[in-house]
Amino acid sequence: MTPPKTVAEALRAATAQLHPTDARALLAYVLGIAPDRMNLHLPDPISDAALGAYDTAIKARLAHQPIAQIIGRRMFWRHEFIVTRDTLDPRPETEILVAEAVRRPCVKVLDLGTGTGCILLSILAALPMSIGVGADISAAALDVAARNALALGLEKRVRFQQSDWFSKITDRFDLIVANPPYIAADEMGHLSKDVLQWEPHLALTPGGDGLDSYRVIARRAGAHLMDSGRILLEIGPTQGAAVSALLVAQGFETIRILPDLDGRDRVVCAEKPRNSDNSCA
Repeated sequence: MTPPKTVAEALRAATAQLHPTDARALLAYVLGIAPDRMNLHLPDPISDAALGAYDTAIKARLAHQPIAQIIGRRMFWRHEFIVTRDTLDPRPETEILVAEAVRRPCVKVLDLGTGTGCILLSILAALPMSIGVGADISAAALDVAARNALALGLEKRVRFQQSDWFSKITDRFDLIVANPPYIAADEMGHLSKDVLQWEPHLALTPGGDGLDSYRVIARRAGAHLMDSGRILLEIGPTQGAAVSALLVAQGFETIRILPDLDGRDRVVCAEKPRNSDNSCA
């Protein structure tokens, strides 16, 4: 088979193997151009080096590696974030949490299980008077988050802490956010190969019924929230009632469940009452 000579020929050959959107994204990455500029470059000749890199990227995608991991970045909210195999790929539905977080001003934000830092850093970028702490049990994930903070010019307003949920957290905050692992053990086998084979299982499932992370967070969040402070938790689409009940049992009020764009439960919101016991645990 004659090797492609132009960008158009390379793209045509790739779309016989990949979804057209994936083929275009990978070719744009290899060529160092924006995907929406691709049509302008279709008549251009393509080098052997670019063809080799494109072939490598195509093979990675055929092995179900996510596009974001192959190209090393993903757009989320209004910014581009570095992505690696050590972090979850930021997902559009998580933007529901960010949108709710920035509806009200806050000074100190805690992001539990920060991963890429996409939630925390998006909030800090939108609220210029705020500062934050990003906690994660994974040192590799924290390295990615720190790189993202530096790339966004937010490194002076954020601190990253290796911590198993609240284990190393001593401060109080007026906003706590988290997208914890919530997939039940018996649901893992139903995930796509892109997720199951390539994303960190520690960030996907706590095992069991998928609610263990929420049990820990609900039990300990009050001690780390200021009075009237908010907590926002991303959830799986069937977990709204259960997570709400865990928060109610710990004295949280003003419980709301926000839907995603498909109408599925996506974020549980709650507030710590005024004049609560502020003892830190």
